[in-house]
Amino acid sequence: MAENYDDKAQHEDMKVLHGMGYAQELSRSMSKFSNFAISFSIICILSGGINSFAQAISSVGGAGAGIGWIVGCALSGMFALAMAQIASAFPTAGGLYHWSSILGGRFLGWLTAWLNLLGLITVLGAINIGTAYFFQGTFGSLFGTTGADGAVTPWPSSDMEIVVFVAVITIIQAIFNHVGIKATTFLTDISGYLIFATTAVLVIACLWFAPAIDISRLWTFTNYSGEAGGNVFPQSDNMGYLFLLCLLLPVYTITGYDASAHTSEETKNAAMSVPQGIVSAVFWSSLVGWVMICAITLAIPDLGVAATQGFGMFFQTMDAILPAGLKTVIYLGIFIAQLLCGLATVTSASRMLFAFSRDDGMPIGSKALATVSPKFRTPVNAIWTATALCILYVVLAMSIKVGETSIYVIVVNSTLVFLFLSFTVPLVAGLFAYGTPKWPNPGPWAMSAGLYKLVTILSVVGMGVILFIAVAPPNERVLYVVLGFIALALILWVTVENRRFEGPPTGEKIAARKAAIAAAEAAVGQTR
Repeated sequence: MAENYDDKAQHEDMKVLHGMGYAQELSRSMSKFSNFAISFSIICILSGGINSFAQAISSVGGAGAGIGWIVGCALSGMFALAMAQIASAFPTAGGLYHWSSILGGRFLGWLTAWLNLLGLITVLGAINIGTAYFFQGTFGSLFGTTGADGAVTPWPSSDMEIVVFVAVITIIQAIFNHVGIKATTFLTDISGYLIFATTAVLVIACLWFAPAIDISRLWTFTNYSGEAGGNVFPQSDNMGYLFLLCLLLPVYTITGYDASAHTSEETKNAAMSVPQGIVSAVFWSSLVGWVMICAITLAIPDLGVAATQGFGMFFQTMDAILPAGLKTVIYLGIFIAQLLCGLATVTSASRMLFAFSRDDGMPIGSKALATVSPKFRTPVNAIWTATALCILYVVLAMSIKVGETSIYVIVVNSTLVFLFLSFTVPLVAGLFAYGTPKWPNPGPWAMSAGLYKLVTILSVVGMGVILFIAVAPPNERVLYVVLGFIALALILWVTVENRRFEGPPTGEKIAARKAAIAAAEAAVGQTR
């Protein structure tokens, strides 16, 4: 159904943006569904839910899917509800950074920006590396090489081949982002439908071809830590601890919904569409993802044998039960969805970088990074900078080892912490600012004050749980990475940024930017 977005509604969106001191440079053409779809595409249950499926089983068995997924999604859901409340009141690109700055001050805004940027750049690399490994395990043999013994080495296999694969797909994702938000939203809209359709086919296929269905698997706790679970997690006899570890699957999968906030300035009726997009993306991803994870778990012929295969158990299960043609169709749908997941993440990362640079947040190149193409109405320099940083991260991630562990594994868990910390900082600031002059009134989408505060407090508790499971063995080094970054950030703030960085415009500075806003909008052909 087409949205009623008339001149009056457009004027109201621009009025809100002007009231925060910013010009309507980006093209406001995203519908409510498109705003939902971009977060739904980044969450992408066919990416995190498939590539990390073993984390549900190789801890506490089938209960990791049947129960663990629900608990983990509830944690993420608290963050989504609290973020939606703030997004409705402050609908700007780079939402998290602005929220922290407005509600908590310059330092919290600056820290949030760097936490979120680091999380988005590294999660983009992690998504595309995961896509490379998925391609390797599904279609890689078609492009591989045959050795003298007749064995086929799939492509990509070596670290360098993985880097090349990721670089190529990331550049393609950047090109689509470069040519305009309409191209991006067209693809992410398709991605939304594709995820639903592919998941439906996968679920039906798993249940239809399952050798037997034992529904009790979904609430049965079995210790598959250590070798019994393919060494996905270290050996432990503490089932409570292992249950917390299984939450890594849903918590890692159900994130990225800040994309709806990052594209606020490109969304029609943003004060309502953005919070609805955040909450809807998390709700449907959680529900559909749970059905998918449960169906895969029920389809496994022998759970004990499958658990020993670790991260290969999804592919082993599909090979064991599905006809070759149907399996290929499902794999193709998953692969395309993963590519579009990365594309949507480029959008999110570039808008965060654009918004932060617009307020001179970057130590160098802020003016260039905040430039919007008059032709495409996109922040092209921010798009290509985010792309370059992602590829650089992938090169480092695939080449550096810490003992026997690839730095990629360490940074993936660090990414989880960085992203959720960047969610938590503005939520805590909002909890204290709600009802004060900093935030006197909620936006048009709002929970009651009491419910909002309860949800925010539960989010902070959830952050403690996420931090614990992210730094649990064998990922103890994650804590050092996170603490090292925060220490470095504090040093930079005290020595340099506290004197240089002014943050978003406030008070008289907003009024003083009236002429600059008009000039910026005229430069990109925006009429009032």
